[in-house]
Amino acid sequence: MSKKKIILMSTGGTIVSSGETATQTTGYRLGNLEINTLLDKLPDLKDLVELEQESVCRVDSSSMTCEIWLKLARAVQAQLNRDDVDGVVITHGTDTMEETAYFLDLIIKSDKPVVITGAMRPATALSSDGILNLYNAFQVAANEASRGQGVMMVLNNIIGCARTSTKTHATNVATFAGLLHGELGSVVDNAVMFMNKNIKPHTLQTPFSIEDFAEDESFPRVDILFSHADDDGMLVEACVKGGAQGIVFAGLGNGCIPAKVFPALSQASESGVRVIRSSRVFSGAIFNGLSEWEEAGFISSWNLSAIKARILLQLALKKGINDVDALRDLFMRY
Repeated sequence: MSKKKIILMSTGGTIVSSGETATQTTGYRLGNLEINTLLDKLPDLKDLVELEQESVCRVDSSSMTCEIWLKLARAVQAQLNRDDVDGVVITHGTDTMEETAYFLDLIIKSDKPVVITGAMRPATALSSDGILNLYNAFQVAANEASRGQGVMMVLNNIIGCARTSTKTHATNVATFAGLLHGELGSVVDNAVMFMNKNIKPHTLQTPFSIEDFAEDESFPRVDILFSHADDDGMLVEACVKGGAQGIVFAGLGNGCIPAKVFPALSQASESGVRVIRSSRVFSGAIFNGLSEWEEAGFISSWNLSAIKARILLQLALKKGINDVDALRDLFMRY
């Protein structure tokens, strides 16, 4: 059987970082190694895939931007459009990995595997996780069962779904979890095992594409506000004054909105700023709330996290989807 041709795209992150000592797992210098440093430690890789490399950027993922997302999406799409390419692996920092993965999941037009991986510990650390994560990512990208699964995240032997995977721990290698919906599958030694499937529309099934940015590469400004005790709505007003076209309000519990915040959010919605009710809680779906919230035009994020609800709203607004009822339908479907 012929080997699959997989494109490796590097964007930086902990996976190509090094510490001053073998015991240093925090406070290390980001992105000062070459990806070939890791590839040289994977001699079996040549027997698994035919590899090509492309460097997209070199950035600490905490400094990820929408502009880099667009550059990456165009690069991924161009490679997937090649008849001789079977899939793409992307190395990425873990801080914003789930956001990049979900953006690509909504905008890429292909059923070929796209796998994002990275590391929680630098390459120089004891029990560094990057090399195995990278090898497992190639295994998943080269596996026929990965086709049509949407964008996947592979770390710590787990195959995660771009839509549901969330970073849950600041330093632990077992940081990504599917929480409400679990994982797509796992990788153990040379076995790639899928046990679940993402039934939400993705990749080829979404209305979004890179062509939406053909004439104007700007992204609609959508801000996230994290609610708290004694919240008073001042930051809502600041977002509106700052030019936000949308606000994702990470409320309390089931997206609850403090009484002092409601007038500011209601006024923002009335002025045309689209308001998404999300939650500061990691897990659980946000259902319809009080009647006055619905009447004010607030939109439930359902089981999307606040950071992913922001991405969906950005793409919807870019597409010209601004009607409240249309957005409510969109958030229920995606």
